[in-house]
Amino acid sequence: MSTTPTPKASKPGSDPLSRKNRTLTWVFLAPTVIGLGLFNFLPIIISTVLAFFQWDIITAPRFVGLNNFAELVTNPTVATSFLNTIGFVVVAVIVQLAVALLLALLVQSKMPNWLRTFFRSALFFPLILSAASVSLIMAYLFNQEFGLINQFLGLLGIGKVGWLTTGFGAKVVVLIVYVWQNFGLTFLLFIGGIAGIPKEVYEAASIDGATGWAQFRNITLPLISPTLLVASVMAIINALQIFDQPWVLTRGGPGDETRTAVMVIYESAFRELNFGGASAIGIVLTLLIMVVTGIQFKLSQRYVFYG
Repeated sequence: MSTTPTPKASKPGSDPLSRKNRTLTWVFLAPTVIGLGLFNFLPIIISTVLAFFQWDIITAPRFVGLNNFAELVTNPTVATSFLNTIGFVVVAVIVQLAVALLLALLVQSKMPNWLRTFFRSALFFPLILSAASVSLIMAYLFNQEFGLINQFLGLLGIGKVGWLTTGFGAKVVVLIVYVWQNFGLTFLLFIGGIAGIPKEVYEAASIDGATGWAQFRNITLPLISPTLLVASVMAIINALQIFDQPWVLTRGGPGDETRTAVMVIYESAFRELNFGGASAIGIVLTLLIMVVTGIQFKLSQRYVFYG
């Protein structure tokens, strides 16, 4: 009586097809992993180390401990830039979220599909433009002497406004340019959140007599609260890193009225060759972003409705 030999169980990972799949996986992942390592993680590590050194590229790095951080406390330009940045973030994020939500509600209202598609594309379009080129065009539009904005105001009998030569005017222009160019992504996020709300919910609310503001407050806002959280986190992180608009429009002026934290990092590193001080400012800004984001997620446990 012959017996059929029992096949031996293959060892984990000994299958040639499995090894081939793992190899292909790493081949496809390699560009992303290498890119993240070279352009994200490695600069973070180097900046963190440099924050404890004094280095101007020319001479050898010299360890100074926490001196770079101590100098930030006594540097009035750094303090002003962070105050400007925080003030800008508060106003810009509120305006950006409000404008994006209002436009999303209008676009999602009753209108032909072709018109809705047009508005979605048109309102998202500014985001794909270069921030520097947009800011350069806006600098001409808001120019006090020959800008198109002042030319139009002149037709209304209003004198020339120093948009970029006064502190308040410069802040307003930077805010307008930044929000106009960056609300597109927030707008699309809200479009997706609103589109995901079942129509039956609104129909049931209408039967109960809830319309307009009541529906928005009790239905729309709670159901898009996860989207609102994501949009606000992204908006705050981006606004805290604002650089292009104030740099091209005002160079941080007049005075230090529109100087931001990232501008001071750039100036410290590439104008003053103080890479240690620039790295220290960068670490403080990164910690600020992490703290603000952590607070947002902590508060979301109370105010975000996940259905």
